[in-house]
Amino acid sequence: MLKRIPSPTLSDRTTAAIRMVLAGRGGGARAALLFAGPAVMASIAYVDPGNIATNIQAGAHYGYALLWVVLLANAAAMLLQAMSAKLGLVTNRNLAELCRARFPRPIVWFMWVVSEIAAMATDLAEFLGGALGISLLLHVPLLAGMAATGVITYAILALDRAGYRPIELVIGGLIGVIGLCYLAELAIAPPDWWAVTYHSLVPSLPDAGAVMLAVGIIGATVMPHAIYLHSGLTQYRAPARDEAERRRLIGFSNRETVAALSLAGGINAAMVMMAAVVFHHGHARIAEIGTAYHTLVPLLGVGAAWVFLAALIASGISSSAIGTLAGQIVMQGFVGFRIPVWLRRLVTMLPAFVVVALGANVTRCLVLSQVVLSLVLPVPMIALLLLSRRRDVMGEFTASLPVQVLGAGTTLVILGLNAVLVVQTLGISVIGLPSG
Repeated sequence: MLKRIPSPTLSDRTTAAIRMVLAGRGGGARAALLFAGPAVMASIAYVDPGNIATNIQAGAHYGYALLWVVLLANAAAMLLQAMSAKLGLVTNRNLAELCRARFPRPIVWFMWVVSEIAAMATDLAEFLGGALGISLLLHVPLLAGMAATGVITYAILALDRAGYRPIELVIGGLIGVIGLCYLAELAIAPPDWWAVTYHSLVPSLPDAGAVMLAVGIIGATVMPHAIYLHSGLTQYRAPARDEAERRRLIGFSNRETVAALSLAGGINAAMVMMAAVVFHHGHARIAEIGTAYHTLVPLLGVGAAWVFLAALIASGISSSAIGTLAGQIVMQGFVGFRIPVWLRRLVTMLPAFVVVALGANVTRCLVLSQVVLSLVLPVPMIALLLLSRRRDVMGEFTASLPVQVLGAGTTLVILGLNAVLVVQTLGISVIGLPSG
């Protein structure tokens, strides 16, 4: 009896097509789409419910004033994600694996612990955001929304059994939904484009609350788990067979990163603009996603409110799934073992259930979780910078001096904002900024 040969999967066909392009057979827009995937999946971390919470507060409280922070954070994200992807393409290892191989053991254990803390803070924001959207849309208790979010995200994660391509397409589709939703919101409530341009280019921090929100925006935009994730997504997808292929892969990766992060940055800016237009004058004290939804109904109509919820649900579900994948990469890389996806999904859900059981303010928890992420962020940033400049790791693909300088400058800016946040939290006055 003849043994049936299984048909190639979608992922197999994608890999074969990529090989043809790398060999010089094929090009154009279709070729670019073949390489699209890792940056698209990493970019969902930049439009998660934590972003929605901080951006709504930023726009409602300060109008367009903090748009420059969104622009700065997005530029930093592009640089760091491109470096992370390059690290995976050059070494065929992810950032966590390289840290375990190259750094002293106590440092590795410290990095793993803080990375797991960041993963829990990440999942808190993502999981609660999706659950809150389902709860508001279907008028069901938040716990029911959490259960539904858990089931849907696990279903998305199960797609990974069929290879990398199905989950890439699903996540890409959900990002498209988020982008279309905020495009619709801007059409319904057009912003003042002159003010948008001015505040995107001229930095300002009106008061101490703006400092905390600025750090929260950075924490919600430049994500620790996304830096680890991107290197893991590129290391196995279509490994280069020689240096020429590696250069072409890096070129495609850089273009995809710029495109995907530009879309994510535009969505973040749109969130702030929508909140500035709708809430800043007359509803400036709005600080909760639920309140924002209920306020949108009388101001812009039920349709605009439903569009807002659709974006929130798509954001929460997709980013929660990606956060779980990133957690697997972090654990396997740092300590050399992994747990079943369902168990990790269960463990990372627990803080969200605790928050709801204690009756804590959901949106406040979302914003605070982003501050935690910003405080943890320098750990993978510094590791990425150190490894990218080492010739024994990167060979001829060592980061250039301008890239090293930009990376170091980005790290210093984030460290500086974090220091200001800590000082303000302790109630100590900072020159030029009122405390409290």
